[in-house]
Amino acid sequence: MLNVGKIEEGFVLDHIEAGKSLSIYHHLQLDKLDCPVAIIKNARSNKKGKKDILKVECDIDTLDLDVLAFIDHNITVNVIKDGEIVDKKELALPKEIRNIIKCKNPRCITSIEQELPHIFVLSDEKKEIYRCKYCEEKYGKRL
Repeated sequence: MLNVGKIEEGFVLDHIEAGKSLSIYHHLQLDKLDCPVAIIKNARSNKKGKKDILKVECDIDTLDLDVLAFIDHNITVNVIKDGEIVDKKELALPKEIRNIIKCKNPRCITSIEQELPHIFVLSDEKKEIYRCKYCEEKYGKRL
């Protein structure tokens, strides 16, 4: 049995789709933080069979919930203070995302104007489809 100790202050990302924890680690830029991070891959799950878990001991404000919700809005965010769960945050798809994905349309203004932010707007919540704010290019595949 694997035993990863509890954290005093930080957050636990639970119910991550199995195999996605490293992608989330990099998209949240946790590698740039100087804090303890535990990545648990393929843990047993009653609901999913397998899941990944990320434990991060740092200030919860360092977590970009929009990036996390875009990657997988089914992840549970447990906020830890003094070694106990004090809050559970439910994620919802963000209405707008910036610089998470890049527009692939070669005629989009973002291809010419390199300093422009890549902004995508949620156009279909049920199908999880985003469209480029500038050219309406569709993006519907998850990270």
